[in-house]
Amino acid sequence: MANLSFAAQVADWVRKVEGAEERVFKEASQELASRAQTTRAEGGRMRVDTGFLRASLMASTASMPPIRATAKPVAGQTYAYDAGAIEAVIAGADLGDTIYLGYTAAYAAHREYGARGQGPDAFVRTAAQQWSQIVDEKAAELKGRLAL
Repeated sequence: MANLSFAAQVADWVRKVEGAEERVFKEASQELASRAQTTRAEGGRMRVDTGFLRASLMASTASMPPIRATAKPVAGQTYAYDAGAIEAVIAGADLGDTIYLGYTAAYAAHREYGARGQGPDAFVRTAAQQWSQIVDEKAAELKGRLAL
């Protein structure tokens, strides 16, 4: 995904319609985040106990948000995911920017890749593997909205 430029993935008509390429870029980025965050109960791959892992998702256009070794849930507390911060970073991104999405919970890599006898959840990798499909879907949706 990182080696294939966004511009190379979009259809010719997207590049020709003013604002369409940026729109597809931002909508596809948001959908990627949404797919990574989809819980098992909703048909995704993310296990949710306290919600801490989901709530730890951060976005940046500067660098990958790092996993923090001390970022762990407090016993008995639950956490809600607020997509607003992710949406704000994506909305503020320029076409051509790299949008980094990363989980900061101390155990994020353990959930992604598996640990201590538990298999991997692969919620990030599975979403990332769908990038080309997501771009195509968002381009088709925009084309439909524009009646092209």
